[in-house]
Amino acid sequence: MIPINACPCGRNKWYTECCEPNHKNVKQAKTAEDLMRSRYTAFTLGKGDYLFKSQSSQTRKSTDIKPIEKWAKSVQWMKLDVLNTTKGGENDTEGTVEFNAYFMEGGKLDTIHENSLFTKENGHWVYVDAV
Repeated sequence: MIPINACPCGRNKWYTECCEPNHKNVKQAKTAEDLMRSRYTAFTLGKGDYLFKSQSSQTRKSTDIKPIEKWAKSVQWMKLDVLNTTKGGENDTEGTVEFNAYFMEGGKLDTIHENSLFTKENGHWVYVDAV
């Protein structure tokens, strides 16, 4: 049984010791996977400010976070499965994380399947885009 305060990212940790430190300071994510998991959790909590801060300045499409927050809050997030990672460790400068994010929208189960590219920008991990 998953505890009620378990982190939505799927790790067997409490939110307060898993993704919350990253949400308080984007520079806390030690690996690309840590950042990806914290971004998934930010979607589940509707934290548009974190999604903005954790995306590369090179690929941010807008400074308006309201549409993404609205959508993220309108769906029911079910679970995250990390399928594969390449590089993205503490000493790397880039890496990829392939995942499936499951959510319910309009009564239907849907999946985001993505292989995401992450790089270090100003010394911390950021999401670049799908590859």
